Amino acid sequence: MAAPSLDHIRALDAADPLAPARAHFALPPGVIYLDGNSLGALPVGTAARVADTVQREWGSGLIGSWNSADWIGAPQRLGARIAGLIGAAPDEVLVADSTSVNLYKLLAAAIMAQPGRRTVLTEPGNFPTDLYMVQGLAQLVPGLRIRQAEREAIIDAIDDDVAVVMLTQVHYKTGHRLDLATVTAAAHARGALMLWDLSHSAGAIAVDLNTAGGDLAVGCGYKYLNGGPGAPAYLYVAKRLQDRLQTPLAGWMGHARPFDFDDDYAPAAGIARFGCGTPAIVALAALDAGLDTFDGIDRTALYAKGQALADLFINVVEAGDTGIALVTPRDPAQRGSHVSFACDQGFAVVQCLIARGVIGDFRAPNVMRFGFAPLYLTYADVWHAAQALVDVLHTRAWDRPAFKLRGKVT
Repeated sequence: MAAPSLDHIRALDAADPLAPARAHFALPPGVIYLDGNSLGALPVGTAARVADTVQREWGSGLIGSWNSADWIGAPQRLGARIAGLIGAAPDEVLVADSTSVNLYKLLAAAIMAQPGRRTVLTEPGNFPTDLYMVQGLAQLVPGLRIRQAEREAIIDAIDDDVAVVMLTQVHYKTGHRLDLATVTAAAHARGALMLWDLSHSAGAIAVDLNTAGGDLAVGCGYKYLNGGPGAPAYLYVAKRLQDRLQTPLAGWMGHARPFDFDDDYAPAAGIARFGCGTPAIVALAALDAGLDTFDGIDRTALYAKGQALADLFINVVEAGDTGIALVTPRDPAQRGSHVSFACDQGFAVVQCLIARGVIGDFRAPNVMRFGFAPLYLTYADVWHAAQALVDVLHTRAWDRPAFKLRGKVT
């Protein structure tokens, strides 16, 4: 298939109903940013929001801002905003802690709620922190077993000993997407609870947990939600399960009356019981500004554009006859909003692209990832980025010592 012409691409941008959203981001000139699947771009409103939180709310309001600025309500207020992006009710989502900590909390809670079942089922190659959390939990819970099955075999692997099925909907490396409803229904049919990691889903593809009969989910705030590096994460607990589950991290922010300062823990009602430590207010302000970028956005158009950008990138790269292998599913219904290619020299290729102002990333051993955040990417961005990748590969511009030096973060 021949690559589309630049004139065609410019026509797509001219007709793009989401084009005005780009103005809400502070993108560096001369940079094409294809790494929003790892860290979202900076919204233009973030700096002012954080400054106001620091200077007025903290600086002038001091400790009184826990009430006057409703700092204390931020975890549930922001959770309600994220709920609209993942198909949940406003009182089913809480912003708190990190994705890893939330995963640990929900895994332990689900296992405790499933007496007689001792297995957590997951997949090999799941995001490492997800695997590490369950491995750590297994060291503390006698008899807890971890079993892995490949994605295509997950449903058949669910048996009557599985307490929890723990999966990432969109695979961080391949971009492969699992169907929420199908896998959740299969887990329920065998009496298991379903725990989803939505870190590479929320804000990029359509997610409807309630329609899918979802039980539990976690996700981060710094990828497509544009909350900034290390942004607080979120957790989802279906309302029908909230008062049944017991958090293993009984922190004071999950207490029914935290400012009674009782010695004994009494869990709060509903989603609030899954809080733990004091909310990171400045970081929450940045995440709140990131969520503002979705205000007024047609979600159907948003998700369709993400897939159209991915299709465009794949078509242009493959038309360039580079010989690299597509890792991500070609079918939009089976992928998230990033595209991966396998290349033996992938690290050096990505570094060469970054030097040219095209920012993607690399995942060992040989995967180049390119993310398509439809709020701030244009069709022209993606066309030029794909052409740059083709040129770097054909000219071997990557074959320089400087592009082979690895830092701690790849």
